[in-house]
Amino acid sequence: MLTIGNFDGVHLGHREIFRRVVDRARELKGTAAVVTFEPHPLHMLAPEKAPLRLNTPEEKVRLLTASCVDLLVVLNFNQQLAEMSAEAFVRDLLVGKLGVKHLIIGYDYAFGRNREGNAAFLVEKSREYGFTLEVLEPVQVSQQVHSSTAIRKILKDGRVADAVNVLGRNYTLDGKVVHGDGRGRKLGFPTANLSTEKELLPCDGVYAVKVKWCDRYFDGVINIGHRPTFSGKKTTLEIHLLDFQGDLYAQRLRIYFVDRLRGERKFASVDDLQEAVLMDIERAREKLVDAQVVEYREYLDCGDNFRPDGAK
Repeated sequence: MLTIGNFDGVHLGHREIFRRVVDRARELKGTAAVVTFEPHPLHMLAPEKAPLRLNTPEEKVRLLTASCVDLLVVLNFNQQLAEMSAEAFVRDLLVGKLGVKHLIIGYDYAFGRNREGNAAFLVEKSREYGFTLEVLEPVQVSQQVHSSTAIRKILKDGRVADAVNVLGRNYTLDGKVVHGDGRGRKLGFPTANLSTEKELLPCDGVYAVKVKWCDRYFDGVINIGHRPTFSGKKTTLEIHLLDFQGDLYAQRLRIYFVDRLRGERKFASVDDLQEAVLMDIERAREKLVDAQVVEYREYLDCGDNFRPDGAK
């Protein structure tokens, strides 16, 4: 039992596909397999059109392997794979190497040179090569289709609370604490400056967050933006942990976005900025007091069968 796709975001629509693959594999006593690509094909084929990715490669592998599948195959999307026809992809890879018996795809999946392979093409190939095909309709709630594009729009708008309904978890990023200019401490609100490999950040602004460090969770406030009050030029991520004392330099933190507090603003004075930060902290306390981190908790019983043989 096999599915194939980019699976950027590993959202609830993707998870429904994985659930179906695993269910069918258990039913037929087969192997539940996921095939994906690294990097995203558009990064090679049309870099100017490539979307900012919702997951780092490491995050995507971790999320996929948490989906209870037996086999994860990460294909290197290189020039050879880009030039492979849809016919050769099915014949040589899916049938020849992976021995597909039952294939499950999303309704909009396309593959092969010039995206010539689609659901209709696979219907024909399934008959020719003797495997069965299942095409899943989009998963949606309240007329909102669960898709990576929808999540990008939500994050672009700063609606991080709404992202949970499509992702099935809080949007997160992780990174290493690096030296900043120390301005936060001078203002009375010490901050940890985070360097991250995450491509897609929520839009500039101030957010209430949960912060995971050494398996402990802390309430916090993060500012994403250019610090216009101080004429900043580059995007920075500054996290203030509430009621925390300690040195976080060189430590790795994971940030869970809970809600947006406000957009980034240029203040007339440092005093005005300090007053706004105090208000941000109080609002964050209110939003975080009962907030629970929603992590990736699959609703399948993985048992002891998981083995990421194809993960790279």
